[in-house]
Amino acid sequence: MSAVDNAPGQHDATERGNDQTTAKPRLQTRNYRGFVAGVFSGIAKLTVGHPFDTVKVRLQTSEKSKFRGPLECLMQTVRKEGVRGLYKGATPPLVGWMFMDSLMLGSLTFYRRFLNENLFNPRLMGGIPPMTSTSKPASTGTTEPKMDRLPTIGHAMAGVMAGATVSFIAAPVEHIKARLQIQYAASKSERKYSGPIDCSRKIWRGHGLRGLYHGLGATLLFRSFFFFWWGSYDVFTRLLTTKTDLSTPAINFWAGGLSAQIFWITSYPSDVVKQRIMTDPLEAGQRRFPRWRDAAKTVYRESGWRGYWRGFLPCFLRAFPANAMALVAFEGVMRALP
Repeated sequence: MSAVDNAPGQHDATERGNDQTTAKPRLQTRNYRGFVAGVFSGIAKLTVGHPFDTVKVRLQTSEKSKFRGPLECLMQTVRKEGVRGLYKGATPPLVGWMFMDSLMLGSLTFYRRFLNENLFNPRLMGGIPPMTSTSKPASTGTTEPKMDRLPTIGHAMAGVMAGATVSFIAAPVEHIKARLQIQYAASKSERKYSGPIDCSRKIWRGHGLRGLYHGLGATLLFRSFFFFWWGSYDVFTRLLTTKTDLSTPAINFWAGGLSAQIFWITSYPSDVVKQRIMTDPLEAGQRRFPRWRDAAKTVYRESGWRGYWRGFLPCFLRAFPANAMALVAFEGVMRALP
């Protein structure tokens, strides 16, 4: 079976071989797979990508004079804090990304199927087969309608919807992670927060639920760029399937890595602004960025247009391996589950 057939959300409502019955029961029993496979995607993503992310966040939020570039940031962190310093703030995303990728990829699978059934193939689901493709089950010899594949724009639309859905988990997780990552003291006793639970507790006590969700609007805007991620993932998957002889896992790897880089190229400036907002003091008298545009203007005023791309190199280098392995893990589990 090709990677196109196995890609998440590539619609498989039409039954094959002796399993062909009706479309809807099959869909309902298979919806859980995306949520389960997403857990494994989150674990793979954090293991490979978190050190890159720590360097990226420190470059995005520090004064320009603190680090001359990503390599100096990396070397200083390892020298002063050890390799464990690169994994500061890893606990929230380890737990968070398991849930986040489960929700994001599970909802992505659901939205793809929903759009395919209700927007791109409504006549089929309404009982009127399309005029073109049909399939013949081997067991009965009768002709049944075959669901057309979701077009690339459908994958992009589903990506935006999944991004909005997962933002309500991602916002507090990324908020806590960012505050932990900018603690530079090697000794725990010198840090404001001893860990993610302590950070969450202090924010909750001082600022309530609104404090934990500080930066939600910026998170929603940032994840709207999933349009480019999942749209390009479908494009790369189709091209690699038709133009190469790569195996299915190899197609998942290359399509996942390349599409993630497309996503970061388009979304990175909004991520810089998001990180500035999330690391802004929460106390009313100390807030620098009461609105998204205040943070965006400050970045430009301090560093010009280059400020929107500070820390891009470690992010770009991280995007390919972390997301390529995450998509390989996701697709592999999707294929393995019944």
